[in-house]
Amino acid sequence: MNSDFEKILENRGIKPTAMRILVLKELHSQSEAMSIYDLEQKFNKVERTTLFRTLNTFEENNLIHKIDDGSGAVKYALCQENCTCKLEDLHVHFLCMKCKKTFCLENIPVPFVQLPDNFEFKTANFVIKGICPQCHK
Repeated sequence: MNSDFEKILENRGIKPTAMRILVLKELHSQSEAMSIYDLEQKFNKVERTTLFRTLNTFEENNLIHKIDDGSGAVKYALCQENCTCKLEDLHVHFLCMKCKKTFCLENIPVPFVQLPDNFEFKTANFVIKGICPQCHK
């Protein structure tokens, strides 16, 4: 199983280390995005700077994407296998106002916006807020 995660890292140009494999496994096992605090709770005695460096490396290599869902904590989620984090790869996120979990709605692309001349697209963040199915019960 570790070799699968090592391959994922290597395919993105990331050197597999024990910490990177652990973080990737944790992100892979979640159905919702995770904050740095969430990750700290999963790993005892791991320094926050180590987690930040790992997440920054993952983001720089398009393995994860950051989500600013307005909750006050940036969250992280795995990208699709062929994601390059360009406009055509971006998708909508959903923040549950009850449980505060953020979900990637990967089948719903971020709407296209025609920018005025001389404006250059860098990134987009589209968050819908409401109640998730689990909390709706």
